[in-house]
Amino acid sequence: MKKLKKVGKILIVFLLVFLLSGCTKPLEKEVKDEDGKKTREVVRYDEGENATGQSLTENIICRPTEKELVDLYEDSGKNLDKLVDCEKFVPTISSDEGLWDNIFIKPLAWLILKLGYLVKNFGLAVILAGLAIRLILYPVTKKTAMQSENMKKAQPELQRLEKKYANKTNDQQAMMQKSQEMMAIYKKYNISLFSGCLIAIIQLPLFIAFLEAINRTPAIFEGHFLGLQLGTTPWFALSIGHWWYMIIPVIVFLVTFFSFKFTRNDVADNSNPAAGSTKIMMNVMVVIITISSFQLSTAIGLYWITSSLFTIIQNLLVARSGNRAKIKNK
Repeated sequence: MKKLKKVGKILIVFLLVFLLSGCTKPLEKEVKDEDGKKTREVVRYDEGENATGQSLTENIICRPTEKELVDLYEDSGKNLDKLVDCEKFVPTISSDEGLWDNIFIKPLAWLILKLGYLVKNFGLAVILAGLAIRLILYPVTKKTAMQSENMKKAQPELQRLEKKYANKTNDQQAMMQKSQEMMAIYKKYNISLFSGCLIAIIQLPLFIAFLEAINRTPAIFEGHFLGLQLGTTPWFALSIGHWWYMIIPVIVFLVTFFSFKFTRNDVADNSNPAAGSTKIMMNVMVVIITISSFQLSTAIGLYWITSSLFTIIQNLLVARSGNRAKIKNK
């Protein structure tokens, strides 16, 4: 119950952050429709040599350098003279911007910019920033990985419990007894039902922060990595014949599949309907994430690949340490 309250408090904190936050605003320009009435439409960067296929962001944090991009902003009425060069950008607290911008977006964008100018490549900077943040979160994410190992150890007892009550699903008292025995097993193996929720709560804002930081920083989405423009979506690249961008969704699929594989192994009990539902949900998530990677920028794909690879390596290390502990106990 205490852990449930703790998770609830964390959810409230993040909710307050979002309520007080700013957000990415699409760049719009005034146009006339067929009847001659003035209306506004979102500006997309889908023409020109360096087109990305994405809608542009109005509240960018520094000045773009590509001529086509500059023209699009100026034609839309954006005053770029008020913005600093990306190399000179320094995050500041502004009362005109939300808590989300001041605490998450601008510091993260600054970190990627600094790393990018240091290593002279913003794709590599996104990877390094992703690694740095995952290392900071390692003590928390390691606990989740250890929970997975504990769940594996508990599987034989959980399977026996399922068989014990397999024919008593309509017996309310039996189901209550089953729940009590299940909680006893969780306690025995130190399994927390809420650790996975905690990681999800942390990772979702982190992903959104990377997404916004990249979309609002021209130097990043103008950059290139191994021949791939960081702001370009694989879907748009494929539509203009740049088939090599397909490598991003393919790698996203592979690393997501294998990072989820550890969890799928934890719920390998086919006799448990809940386990079957969990496996189906994970497979669906792999498909959704892969499809989404076609529509997101290459830079975001790099971040996701980095984060997932970190998860895979972390889980392998935790599993290896668990195996060593078993050998010592024997």
